[in-house]
Amino acid sequence: MEEKKYVRRKRYSGKYPKSFEEKYKEKQPEKYQDLIQHVMEKGNTPAGMHRPIMVDEILTFLNIKPNQIGLDATLGYGGHSKSILEKLNHTGHLHATDVDPIELPKTKKRLISYGFTDHDFTLHHLNFRDLDQIPVQGFDFIIADLGVSSMQIDDPKRGFTYKSSGPLDLRMNPEIGIPASVRLKELSQEEIEGMLIENADEIYAKEIALEITKTRAKGETIETTKDLHEVIKRALNKVSKSTQEEAIKKASQRTFQALRIDVNHEYEALFDLLEKIPLLLNPGGKVAILTFHSGEDRLVKKAFQHYQRQGIYSEIFGPDLPSLDEIRDNPRARSAKLRCAIHI
Repeated sequence: MEEKKYVRRKRYSGKYPKSFEEKYKEKQPEKYQDLIQHVMEKGNTPAGMHRPIMVDEILTFLNIKPNQIGLDATLGYGGHSKSILEKLNHTGHLHATDVDPIELPKTKKRLISYGFTDHDFTLHHLNFRDLDQIPVQGFDFIIADLGVSSMQIDDPKRGFTYKSSGPLDLRMNPEIGIPASVRLKELSQEEIEGMLIENADEIYAKEIALEITKTRAKGETIETTKDLHEVIKRALNKVSKSTQEEAIKKASQRTFQALRIDVNHEYEALFDLLEKIPLLLNPGGKVAILTFHSGEDRLVKKAFQHYQRQGIYSEIFGPDLPSLDEIRDNPRARSAKLRCAIHI
């Protein structure tokens, strides 16, 4: 009897997805509803989507009434706006601003797909610091979610995270300003250290600033997200091996945050927003602001306290935190804080 010859199993001839567009099937929700549900059940946010945070708490505070005029100062994916529009139920009007020219038209299309029209909402391609340019006499409520949208984080071309290789950009509006890679070339070692401390409370600010300066001095460029991540890894090479991996992860997150705040002038914009809100709220109007790091929260807290002492806000509330259930279902909510105020 002839011995059976072993035949090697054919290898799979396909390829693993290499690009963002191939990999994230969730970006085509009409085709991949089951996959999206699976991702969300695992406590993750499907790529290209954003899950609004503390929606119930915000809606409870706002207590929206028919015919009210409101503003969502940070439209993003439109999650908060959608819930607000459902409460208004085709009465009143919601204005919304966003500085991102890439996501704004996508969100408009999304809101229209939910059954809302120009009668219900108006979108403005504006930085929220310019909300006084909206032709409205006053708002009955204003909300702002200061977190970066998941759509921006998940898209490597935007350069918001070290987890994917892409250009070190970090601009909310890539059509204006300079990318983070250029900004790093402009700053001195002392300025980089100060930026990391002020914008992110970075505990390794001195080491990271020194390593960035040394890298530039050697003629090496920091043009991509991976370039910066490698610099941070070198800066922390003396950290204990048992904690080094976690330290590098946290330092990278904080460094990207600090650069993003700097490139987009986020503190200056937030200061302008907080200064203008009291002038644009109707009597009894309400404001709710979600923050995601201590620098933002300090600014909001101080502004609310200041205007309460001035007799402009009758009451201030917070910080309120997401429920444990929400944090479990959406880990990106874990650092959120909600502060609210009521105009006299």
